[in-house]
Amino acid sequence: MEMITNVTEYEAIAKEKLPKMVYDYYASGAEDQWTLEENRNAFARILFRPRILVDVSRIDLTATILGFKVSMPIMIAPTAMQKMAHPEGEFATARAASAAGTIMTLSSWATSSVEEVASTGPGIRFFQLYVFKDRNVVAQLVRRAERAGFKAIALTVDTPILGRREADIKNRFTLPPHLILKNFEGLDLGKLDKTSDSGLASYVAGQIDRSLNWKDISWLQTITSLPILVKGVLTAEDTRIALKAGAAGIIVSNHGARQLDYVPATISALEEQLSLEEVEVALHDYLVCKSNSLLKRLRLPKARRSFNMKFDKASSVGEDIVARGRVSTHDNIRGRRRSKSSRQRVVALSAIEAEYIAMTEVVKEAYEYGVVKAAEGRIPVFLDGGVRRGTDVFKALALGAAGVFIGRPVLFSLAADGEAGVRKVLQMLRDEFELTMALTGCRSLKEISRDHVITEWDRPRIAPKL
Repeated sequence: MEMITNVTEYEAIAKEKLPKMVYDYYASGAEDQWTLEENRNAFARILFRPRILVDVSRIDLTATILGFKVSMPIMIAPTAMQKMAHPEGEFATARAASAAGTIMTLSSWATSSVEEVASTGPGIRFFQLYVFKDRNVVAQLVRRAERAGFKAIALTVDTPILGRREADIKNRFTLPPHLILKNFEGLDLGKLDKTSDSGLASYVAGQIDRSLNWKDISWLQTITSLPILVKGVLTAEDTRIALKAGAAGIIVSNHGARQLDYVPATISALEEQLSLEEVEVALHDYLVCKSNSLLKRLRLPKARRSFNMKFDKASSVGEDIVARGRVSTHDNIRGRRRSKSSRQRVVALSAIEAEYIAMTEVVKEAYEYGVVKAAEGRIPVFLDGGVRRGTDVFKALALGAAGVFIGRPVLFSLAADGEAGVRKVLQMLRDEFELTMALTGCRSLKEISRDHVITEWDRPRIAPKL
């Protein structure tokens, strides 16, 4: 274990140590597993714009999450049945999170109860909630978590039924006989029945409430004072509804790519935009509707008439551009002795250029959306899915996330080396994140900005003011 240098190396060790059924349950995604790969690939398509000659002798990684100060914006996501990975399961994970000064989220389907995890010692912990058909069971569980000192509820909203996980079907997945879903011990809900396909899929079909809807957030607020995070949001539309429903935060999640395949990677959902090419198409359509076509404008000598007041305003911009010698698209005219009509033509063309640029900004703004923008800074947005490097953490924060949650890295390191493995994963991610901050010129989380990254939908960027 001493030679492990990055988080992903734990997976190969876990694969060797775990029974095939268990490894496949942890590692696989839904159906074709396109989203499983895309969760990682999308991070790789985001590049950095580092700033240099910044004094980075001191770097502060601390974050405040729902009012709680943590050592870094890297937290542990809820993952079920951790004692399949290691005998100490959630106990080991809780101790590792506490030692790292960060948050652990306990799954409803944990193999350790909320009371048992609380007994491991101090720590900031959230509780992930599935809503069962029997609402009395849900109410009891939420109150137990609150009494045990958990600080927030992460309400999973993307699982009315279980996604088609073909590895689990082939393996006829079920919980090993010596383990139970500990939070439901004594309620006849702690075991998964053996079936001809996935025991978990059958369990979800029989127990989870498909009628769950936005009104149930209000219901939850009547039974607990804990803040409620909505986990499983991927769109701006649902983010706006979550705001109105009183959510305390959003967790952008595709359930580790285990529910609906071919949804976007979570990092892509933070900030969705049309590509520059798509903006140009939209702009062209707008101009066609407005005055036949841009090309027609450029060709007509009576262009002023169609531009009216807007042309006059843009024309002044064009004149300024000409005065500074910046009409790059008209080099064939520059440097020559210009007639009055030629100069007027250049000014007219420059004015059209200026209006085109201005309209591009308007159209791009109109077509810009995503979870972060929809949240309007009123509630924090978190992310899980695909985080394997400190660089991934930085990219998520640069695109507006307040923090990230990690799942599979915890499971694989737990399987490989117990509590020590989880501690090492958290430390490696912390070290890599700190390194990324230093090399991009950021000394605190508030200095990480959108200007530090380039996405595939970005147009050539204008340098920000220092």
